[in-house]
Amino acid sequence: MTIFQKIIDREIPADIIFEDELAVAFHDVNPQAPIHVLVIPKKPLRGISAAEPDDASLMGHLMLTAAHIARSLGVDETGYRLVVNDGADGGQSVFHLHVHLLAGRQLTWPPG
Repeated sequence: MTIFQKIIDREIPADIIFEDELAVAFHDVNPQAPIHVLVIPKKPLRGISAAEPDDASLMGHLMLTAAHIARSLGVDETGYRLVVNDGADGGQSVFHLHVHLLAGRQLTWPPG
């Protein structure tokens, strides 16, 4: 069981800012930008590469949820970045699919 599943199950605390039947969003405990929110599906998917065609609506829901959160945090006008890491070489450290929403400063490119 991942730390994210424990957050979903309320076994450990998190600063949750959004929840619905499909997803949970919370502030990252190790922020990489002034605003760093994680949007995770309640369905336990190891990563984006584990998603199947039947998960298409869930994937879209995660993106739309991130956009909703960006609007609610007031960064939709100034801009933000959405990042999905997949696998160890892709920088994924928790093997439960998650979308990073990063904002609150000028983000550079390439990211890493």
